[in-house]
Amino acid sequence: MSRTLCFTKMHGAGNDYIVLDGVRGTLPPLEKLAKRLADRNFGIGCDQILVVRPSTQADFRMEIWNADGSQVEMCGNGIRAFFKYVRDRGLTTKDEIRVETLGGIVRPRWAGNDLVTVDMGLPVLAPAKIPTRLGSGDGPVLDVPLDVDGERVLVSSVSMGNPHCVLFVPSVALAPVRELGPRIEHHAAFPNRVNVEFVEIVSRSLLRQRTWERGAGETLACGSGACAVAVVAILRGVAERSLTIALRGGELQLSWPATDAPISMTGPAAEVFTGQIAVEGA
Repeated sequence: MSRTLCFTKMHGAGNDYIVLDGVRGTLPPLEKLAKRLADRNFGIGCDQILVVRPSTQADFRMEIWNADGSQVEMCGNGIRAFFKYVRDRGLTTKDEIRVETLGGIVRPRWAGNDLVTVDMGLPVLAPAKIPTRLGSGDGPVLDVPLDVDGERVLVSSVSMGNPHCVLFVPSVALAPVRELGPRIEHHAAFPNRVNVEFVEIVSRSLLRQRTWERGAGETLACGSGACAVAVVAILRGVAERSLTIALRGGELQLSWPATDAPISMTGPAAEVFTGQIAVEGA
């Protein structure tokens, strides 16, 4: 037995998504299906699957499924694609909405020309809440030595509704993302696994970033990771409070006006194509 599943393919700065409408239709269980849909050879192919759901706390709820079938709390690039999707489909006419995620309520705002500004909230700096076994008390976790299979690296850690580990490197082009990324993702210091950002300082207003995403591998962009990078760079005193972060898939504008203020992120959202896929046993 099979059914046809309608989907939309989108991306935010190269971070690509399958978006499914769980408001106007009934979707099959995604625990096993997500991995198949995300497969770039035997499915549609994506970094993550975004599901639009109704919410009792906000305008919508966003479910996020990784390419490996795991579910995660938050995705900064994904929330921009999510907002464009619900606007383009007539599910909302608002210029700003509230979206429930496992990482909390997020507020995307339409900025025109397919740009979306997102109030990403306050960064979480307390180690126990990130969570990480590095550091203590209220944090922050900055430049802490981490032993990775005998290799010592200095890392910083922040949560933006999901956990991040930030490393500064001389060159992101030469950074061992695919070698070191998965080992840090699964390191015992991070009980819920972790997203890993490799960062190069170009100037106080420009950073370059590559990301190894938890459950997805290296991606072209990571919005929540860019926010984590901005926080760490500002706390280390190497970046201005308004800055540009260049990712492999495009640029994001970040602003953290004060330590007790939310982080603002502005970046693109784009629709690539729509389609249907036959889903067996659904």
